[in-house]
Amino acid sequence: MELTGEQLKITEQHLKRYLPRSQQVYGYLVLRNRVRSDPVRVLVDRWPEFNVIVCKPQYEQKGDLFKDTLVFANDEAILEEIIRKSSVIDWTHVFCLGMNLRHMEIFKAVASEKDVSGIQLAVCHMMILEDVSNLPSIDSTGISLSSLDESHVGLVNQTWKFGKNNEAVRMIRNMLANFPSCCVLDEEGKPVSWILTYESCAMGMLYTLPEHRGKGYAKVLVSSMVKKLHAKGCPVYCFIEEENKVSYKLFRNLGFIEVPSYREAWFQFNDY
Repeated sequence: MELTGEQLKITEQHLKRYLPRSQQVYGYLVLRNRVRSDPVRVLVDRWPEFNVIVCKPQYEQKGDLFKDTLVFANDEAILEEIIRKSSVIDWTHVFCLGMNLRHMEIFKAVASEKDVSGIQLAVCHMMILEDVSNLPSIDSTGISLSSLDESHVGLVNQTWKFGKNNEAVRMIRNMLANFPSCCVLDEEGKPVSWILTYESCAMGMLYTLPEHRGKGYAKVLVSSMVKKLHAKGCPVYCFIEEENKVSYKLFRNLGFIEVPSYREAWFQFNDY
């Protein structure tokens, strides 16, 4: 069943019951219900008491491969039954999937049955700032802050780990046009450090140009973005790849806590 209009708002509230496991899909619906951006179908196994939600973007161009299909499930048996249906997951096309790591074996098994290949892109800690008052005071004296705009798409694309290609441009452009961002400007008004917001409301793409590191810009940016998101009524969280010790320490020092039993995973299927 596909949800629309008021059903999406009701589902957003229902997902609060399952936090933090539902954090990514919840954040996705928070933005979806407030901001006009690229079209997406939100599917559930039943309504109003659902067991599985699949947020399925509409692929129109090659660059849309960077749009993640997101999954939340309370019942793995129902999840397995649903993803076998071609109307929900199109196993004939390339797609990127974000979900709880514990569900990965189900998707791998179904993919194997359908003779579909895939690669693991990332496994991440989920870091949440439960109480914004826990954010330490950060001195930003002398630092010029602003937001990114469409003119900065190329800069972000060239420095993002998964970017450096034309396929990521449309995703980054959508993020800069519709979702909160924050950057530090140099004396010439050019961004030297920045952070964006993904469609799931998670903070990400935090980056500082090498020649400007060691000045505390990352702390200032995260603090500023936290305040922006909180003021808009959005959840405050991020995903940190397991091997990224520097970012993990940064967010821990800023009051974020890890959900120790939870890992979010991204997998790309039909990657030939």
